[in-house]
Amino acid sequence: MKMTPGHTRSRARRGAWVRVPLVLAAAATAVALAGCSSSKPAYCTDRTNLQNSVKGLTSAGISGVKSQLKQIESDASTLVSSAKSDFPSETSAISSSVNTLKNSVAALPSSPSAVQIATVGKDAAGVVSSVKSFVDASNSKCS
Repeated sequence: MKMTPGHTRSRARRGAWVRVPLVLAAAATAVALAGCSSSKPAYCTDRTNLQNSVKGLTSAGISGVKSQLKQIESDASTLVSSAKSDFPSETSAISSSVNTLKNSVAALPSSPSAVQIATVGKDAAGVVSSVKSFVDASNSKCS
């Protein structure tokens, strides 16, 4: 069977029509993936969790600080892990301030002095401050 030049073009056109759905599917996938990249980073949720754990920390008293400390440590660790590559200095400050608070609470005797209580209060304020600094730094990505 002899093929004419017009017959060859017709077959080429049919091949192009088969590829159109594939090209459209690829384009739709690319658009969908591009939409995913504009979502908020995971550390935004971690940030909110830590903010909630830290709320009222400086007015909670020694027993309140002791009871909140485990949750603060956990939430801070999660946030630091998820955000340290984007915010190394802020997450380092959070880790440092939480560790300082943990150490000052651990050093408290059963009947702490006013100076020891004041130290815990100062260290709790340091945690609040470091979390606020992270929130301020990450607002553009989490708003």
